[in-house]
Amino acid sequence: MKQRTALSLDGFSLSFEAVAYFLAGHYRDVKLAPKAVKAVRKGRAFVEKLLARGEPIYGVNTGFGKLAGVRIADDRLEELQLNLIRSHSCGVGAPLPESTVRLAMLLRVNSLCHGNSGVRVDVLESLLAMLRKGVTPWVPEKGSVGASGDLAPLSHIMLVLIGEGRAYFKNKLMNGRAAMKAAGIKPLTLRAKEGLALINGTQIIQAIGLTAIIEARTLVKLGDLTAAMSLEALRGTDRAFDARLAKLRPHPGHALVAGNMRKLMRGSEIRESHRFGDERVQDAYSLRCIPQVHGAVRDGLGWVIEVFRRELNAVTDNPILFPDDNDVVSGGNFHGQPLAMALDYLAIAIAELGAMAERRVESMVNPDLSNLPPFLVKESGLNSGLMIAQVTAAALASENKVLCHPASVDTIPTSANKEDHVSMGVTAARKALEVIGNVRKIIVIEMLCARCALEYHRPLKTGTLTEKAVRLLMRNIKPLTRDRRIYEDFETIEALLDKGAFDDVLAKLE
Repeated sequence: MKQRTALSLDGFSLSFEAVAYFLAGHYRDVKLAPKAVKAVRKGRAFVEKLLARGEPIYGVNTGFGKLAGVRIADDRLEELQLNLIRSHSCGVGAPLPESTVRLAMLLRVNSLCHGNSGVRVDVLESLLAMLRKGVTPWVPEKGSVGASGDLAPLSHIMLVLIGEGRAYFKNKLMNGRAAMKAAGIKPLTLRAKEGLALINGTQIIQAIGLTAIIEARTLVKLGDLTAAMSLEALRGTDRAFDARLAKLRPHPGHALVAGNMRKLMRGSEIRESHRFGDERVQDAYSLRCIPQVHGAVRDGLGWVIEVFRRELNAVTDNPILFPDDNDVVSGGNFHGQPLAMALDYLAIAIAELGAMAERRVESMVNPDLSNLPPFLVKESGLNSGLMIAQVTAAALASENKVLCHPASVDTIPTSANKEDHVSMGVTAARKALEVIGNVRKIIVIEMLCARCALEYHRPLKTGTLTEKAVRLLMRNIKPLTRDRRIYEDFETIEALLDKGAFDDVLAKLE
């Protein structure tokens, strides 16, 4: 998508591509599809019908959690929803990024579009108005256990909807009522069922997790590119990427990565210059096993994407209404376990991408392994070169081992043991995103090392596709002739990545 367009939500067709486009700020508007309006009105009419019956319905005219047996009088149902939002706004810690909060709002509206939750159309329109006009609630990152929905963080979002809490508007943090007034949006009074429907979902797990997945999809390609640069710097062989090997062990990721490596190394002058007379029979695993390890990362990421693709258009609150069947079912669609487990796997998979990259960094800076100057600098001893760059990569790789301890195997009872098993999905999502950030930095370090190592092979060139990235690095990073402030080189490469300088190369990879 190159043009700025409007996004229409119907609860069924939200895609990864649309989410990425939304996060990039490219939609001029977000609106409800006509069929969503019809479904939501039908669901709300069913709530009114249920209220007229006078039967106890969880969260509609009863208390919540352990207090589900407490019946609430009809004239206090709006107060019940107000109390719910206020009391559940218990988040702590640093605020979530505005982009994450905005995505969570979008996802919550999309889920409610099904009409199985019983909210009014006005509620969804108000949330979309907040997105449209730039009112972004202030939401602390901690406080959800990932079951009964992401109650605390979603409550902080809905506080602003009712004119309370805090929100960002035009780059300023202010109280929610002031933000809504400045944007020209009237705060809502929530009616029966609406407060519970708004906060009983997995949208914070989703929002953080989708952000992580979108970054990971680029990172895995970048990992292949930097691996090819390092392999060229170390004069490794391309024999291990033979397509026949992948056929004998048919994991999809293996074949995909091997194909990328062949493509990246095609036309290499460095490889050709060492093809004959090289005494090495086999490369180290961090080079030879790139298809097997990077491929496993790809397969793992593919599974995670599929889990999140299903969740994108799911109904995740409780109780769920079935107007056509004249029925209400109390279930557990709010439970974040499917996402939590997937996010733990995502962290493990991406951490392995970083672990391999760190080993290639060590190979390049270690003269016993590289046949290059120690730490890739002239007059080593007087100069330390990239010695501590490898230490930083090692620190990040080891930190990831701690972060990869799965959150989803933990649980702790809540709500007086009524909610006796929880997913810890937000914790899993936050950890996965942190692992991805660490791996990105490790890959930046690998790129710097490869750039400096390849200087010693000039005028020989790398593979034709890889060479485009190498030349870009060489234009922006000077050769390492003596010690300098290495963090500035990291920042330069990070800036190149941020502005998509390597995208044309990555676009040619699978």
